[in-house]
Amino acid sequence: MPARPMNAAEPDSSPRSKYAVPALEKALDVLEHLAEQAVPLTQAQLARALGREPGELFRMLTCLESRGYLRRDDAGGYQLTLKLFELSRTHSPHEQLIEVATPLMRDLVDRVRQSCHLSVLHRDEVLVLAQVESPQPVRLSVQVGSLHSPVATVSGQLLLAHLEAAERTELLARQADYLRLSAADRQEFQARLARVREDGWAYAEGARFVGGLDLGVPLGRPGARTRAALTIAALKGQQGPDLFELLPKLQQCAGEIARACGLG
Repeated sequence: MPARPMNAAEPDSSPRSKYAVPALEKALDVLEHLAEQAVPLTQAQLARALGREPGELFRMLTCLESRGYLRRDDAGGYQLTLKLFELSRTHSPHEQLIEVATPLMRDLVDRVRQSCHLSVLHRDEVLVLAQVESPQPVRLSVQVGSLHSPVATVSGQLLLAHLEAAERTELLARQADYLRLSAADRQEFQARLARVREDGWAYAEGARFVGGLDLGVPLGRPGARTRAALTIAALKGQQGPDLFELLPKLQQCAGEIARACGLG
């Protein structure tokens, strides 16, 4: 016998409805939407996006701003601060990795004069854990705590390439930008991951925007619970740079980080 559909008048007995905290859910809706959009949004824009009245969000936004989770720009748009990222790092499983990697990355950047960042996979996306900027006046910078596509980035392709085959297949099946590819392009992408896995490094020119150069290497032994990607990011100029000249130093730094963290 088919199950009887729930009457609209019957109370929803799901755990979420039974223990719902409307004010908290409203605040989480705001934080999650701002994180997804990654651009400042006004009170009115947030209200429209979340299906609420602007007045409903006033006290919530004021509270989140006063507690340091949000800040307003000159146009009145709200955006996330790094407080959530800082809280996550307080008891982060990657805390030791960041602590060990940062001084070694600084030393690398002093020698190669290009920006460098450290990334891991987090909930199917590439999370930037740490960055050291180039000392040059014109440089490429990646925001710490930002999330990026594993398909469209050198760091992501390195991390994908070194996953177990079944895990990689499952992750790619959840990636919209991979699923949009044609069958031929998917085959080419898989072949690229195989080359990355064999070479032990990944390189791209103009992957995210014209003039961007990225060269990355994996960090951590195969099968290690924690795996990361160490990537040099640079801007292409008339005089280079030739990132492949920096590959040995990048690999050396990755090896030093891995050994210091017990991942070598």
